[in-house]
Amino acid sequence: MTLSTRHFLVAAVSSLGLAACAAQPGVESPRPTATTPALTGAPLDTSVPSQLPRIARPVHYDISVVPDAKALTFTGEAGIDLELYAPSATLTLNALDLTFAGASLTGADGKAIPLTVATDAAAQTASFTAAEPLAPGKYRLTASYTGTINTQANGLFALDYPDKATGNEVRGLFTQFEAPDARRFVPSFDEPSYKATFTLSATVPEGDLAVSNMPVASEAPVQGGKKKVTFEISPKMSSYLLFFATGNFERLAAKSESGAEVGIVSPKGSGEQARFALDSLGPLLGYYSDYFGQPYPLPKLDNVAGPGQSQFFGAMENWGAIFTFERILLDDPKITSEATRQQIYTTQAHEVAHQWFGDLVTMAWWDDLWLNEGFASWMETKASDHFHPDWQPLLDRVGGREGAMALDAFATTHPIVQTIRTVEDTNQAFDAITYQKGEAVITMLEAYAGENVWRGGLRSYMAKHKYANTRTDDLWNAVEAAGAKGLTAIAHDFTSQAGIPLLRVGGVTCAGGNTTVQLTQGEFARDRKDSIDAQGRRWQVPVLARSGNGAIARQVIAGGMGTLTLPGCGPVLINAGQAGYYRTLYSPAALQALRGDFAKLAPIDQLGLLGDNFALAYAGYQPMGAALDLLAAAPSDANPKLLGDVAGRYAALYGYFDDQPAVRKQIAARGTAALARAMQRLGFDARAGEPALDSILRSELLGALGTLGDAKVLAEARRRFALLDGNPAALDGPLKSRWLDIVAANASDAEWTKLRALAKGSKSAVERSAFYTFLGNAKDATLAKRALDLALTDEPGKTVSASIIGAVARNHPEQAVDFAQANQAAVDRLIDASARARFLAGLAASSNDPAMIAKLERIAAPLPADVRKPYDKTLASLKERSVSRPRIKGEIAGWLKTK
Repeated sequence: MTLSTRHFLVAAVSSLGLAACAAQPGVESPRPTATTPALTGAPLDTSVPSQLPRIARPVHYDISVVPDAKALTFTGEAGIDLELYAPSATLTLNALDLTFAGASLTGADGKAIPLTVATDAAAQTASFTAAEPLAPGKYRLTASYTGTINTQANGLFALDYPDKATGNEVRGLFTQFEAPDARRFVPSFDEPSYKATFTLSATVPEGDLAVSNMPVASEAPVQGGKKKVTFEISPKMSSYLLFFATGNFERLAAKSESGAEVGIVSPKGSGEQARFALDSLGPLLGYYSDYFGQPYPLPKLDNVAGPGQSQFFGAMENWGAIFTFERILLDDPKITSEATRQQIYTTQAHEVAHQWFGDLVTMAWWDDLWLNEGFASWMETKASDHFHPDWQPLLDRVGGREGAMALDAFATTHPIVQTIRTVEDTNQAFDAITYQKGEAVITMLEAYAGENVWRGGLRSYMAKHKYANTRTDDLWNAVEAAGAKGLTAIAHDFTSQAGIPLLRVGGVTCAGGNTTVQLTQGEFARDRKDSIDAQGRRWQVPVLARSGNGAIARQVIAGGMGTLTLPGCGPVLINAGQAGYYRTLYSPAALQALRGDFAKLAPIDQLGLLGDNFALAYAGYQPMGAALDLLAAAPSDANPKLLGDVAGRYAALYGYFDDQPAVRKQIAARGTAALARAMQRLGFDARAGEPALDSILRSELLGALGTLGDAKVLAEARRRFALLDGNPAALDGPLKSRWLDIVAANASDAEWTKLRALAKGSKSAVERSAFYTFLGNAKDATLAKRALDLALTDEPGKTVSASIIGAVARNHPEQAVDFAQANQAAVDRLIDASARARFLAGLAASSNDPAMIAKLERIAAPLPADVRKPYDKTLASLKERSVSRPRIKGEIAGWLKTK
């Protein structure tokens, strides 16, 4: 699954059950031919957490559904072949928001046993009970039921969008089952280790296209202008990977070198907008098949575009039928920026990687979710670097690591391998620790093992566990066996305990032609740095250092301290190449030496040094001046990704001083001067054939300069916005969203009204969604209030309104929180069930008002512990900020005076 925002879930984010099935030798065929697979008799794994009784497991599901898209309901019939291992009168499955009309059980003798059905909404279960206890054996459970088609992305859901040709509103149906929502579609053993095969049939309008995990096996006409579509039997897989969609869609398809057909399914009229994604889909299949040593096992792979958006996720790895929101799948030249084009690629690379890590081999329980998400994040970067090295995607790992550390620096963090026991625990597990810390730790471990050894371990892991379930240690065992001795101990330190190692660079001496560096390991934290080192938390930290003459030293720092020796003299860079997951605190002299050589460092190390030193300064480990001096040392002709980072940092510094216009003026002047050379080189307009990174940098510079109040940029944005009055296509192109974003943030009443009219009249679901969200960006509080009121109407669309509220919160967090509280029931209907617990806490995250702390504490006080977690995280950040912000502002202002 891809989070709703690239690298980070900010605004979005009952009980679960599981019984694990052990690996089943011999069940490896990706395309089973039997309607009912042979029984295995394998015992259930009692060591895996579960809240379903451990007495049964599914073998095969036959599911038939008839959706009524207009009424937002569906009827269903399920036939489930299962094994019962212990005598019981009751079978308990997961079910939610399903109403049962009847159920029966058929045994080996073929006689139907009537069952009574009792549902438990709190436990999300349905209990099927016979009059007398059932003997162990094989049975077929049959149930008929009705369910709800949701308007947010949970279970079977509807997305309304404008037809691309007429602009008339049309409706498509889709499913989203990760983590616990297959139970909204079919009574099921809805936990990852209950793998089974699936046959799905659906009755849909005869003109619609229906899509599922497997190709269509048959179609038959049904009275009333409908057809019954039956799909081929699936491989053995977890319930959360089942998928179904239907609507007025089209499919652009091709044959891949791997032999599987690949296709992009999108709203009719999308045409060539699907070409960019399609052209990359086949090569990704081939690349991963080779990398993992396992061919893609299904006959086809579709990626299905859904209009709208979610506060919880952006894409989902359903096996053979990925779902992706249209805004990050289709390439519309009228609005798609170069950054979005790259996001289309990386999102698809992430989800295709899941076809192996997650789908073919699945974690046994949500504790090990990172085996899915951390590896898919890591593989998306590796694949992007393989096919598009000009994008320099490896540099993005620094930003991903910083996103993870932003959470990991607080006491409210969690380990990569975490304890999951409830639905809400699972929903909140999809965060930067699981994704970006997971990717960062994998990057570090690959560097420790070596690329070839690491890859050999992954291939062994895939071969051994395909079509089965695993835990994290299964992976470490495979990599150690491939030759990475000692890796498991390092991996356990970084995946089983939370937090960030801090390496303090002590004495750096040069004698006899060698440099000696003393390192001491502690822990970096934002909210407890004065006491945390006394806790003695230790990691075995793989360190790669480079001296001024390019000499390399590798060593694992264990026991809290160590000494590095490097040939030659000169500045020493710790964490050269930025593969390590730790922070480095240099002595003032050592940092001064690096600052003098900053322009000579590799771009990835420049980014890493800036990230480390700003984080250390914000947390009070060193003065802000140390970080600001590094920022000032960034060359004006630096790598585009470094300049983009510099631009963002000046904009962030500017944001600290909303109450001090004189200081803001100083920061704006320094920022504008630092970016002027690059802005002058790039100009305001895209150039044919320019490097992709130049296109992205231009947009980032315009955004930062707009934030800094640059008069030329603001005037140009308004000039271009006015051109739309005479030419609706005047802004079409990669910068359209950027110019409109700048206008929206600084909008007058008339400009805001004009932007709303543009949103309302657009025939593009992506464009309409973006325009409505921009309305929430207004700095003017009156316009922000108007945007909030608009969000509660049907005009923006049911999946867009929450993003308007989130946009308002960036400039007016107190206003957004009060509004969401006052309209909680209505706002909840605008958010995925998976994201509701963290939505309001996310709105408050940018607040600098001390009163917000007490307000959030009152809201959080009565909540259950699992639901309260997002509030605890936001509160920890707000409390730390209330202490550190005055110091940070004072140090920044003091540094500016000296310059």
